Amino acid sequence: MPRLIKKIGSLRRGKRGIPKGVIHIQASFNNTIVTVTDVRGQVVSWSSAGARGSKGTKKSTPFAAQTAAENAIRMLIDQGGMEQAEIVIKGPGPGRDTASRAIRKSGVVLSFVRDITPMPHNGCRPPKKRRI
Repeated sequence: MPRLIKKIGSLRRGKRGIPKGVIHIQASFNNTIVTVTDVRGQVVSWSSAGARGSKGTKKSTPFAAQTAAENAIRMLIDQGGMEQAEIVIKGPGPGRDTASRAIRKSGVVLSFVRDITPMPHNGCRPPKKRRI
């Protein structure tokens, strides 16, 4: 008689309470992506302005960023909730402030907000002089 081998990797994770997490907001000029991770960096939920149904230039609006942030937090609350979080903002897009305001209104206690937008120290090398 064959033995049954229990598969460990295929078990579905049910609802799990995450007490603390990190909310990453990546705001570009074309889209805003909100990703919620636990402290170890594993993604719990995510949403973007494009995934919420905005198309074209409407993806780059602050309203689309707000709906993306609300959707990511709503999915997080359905999975068990999060009491405390920190926000990491990256990018120069128009939805960065609006997304963080929407998260602030959701009731999650924020420990700190960090901006990790990459800034060039001296920029790229300019093109060579034009010779006529």
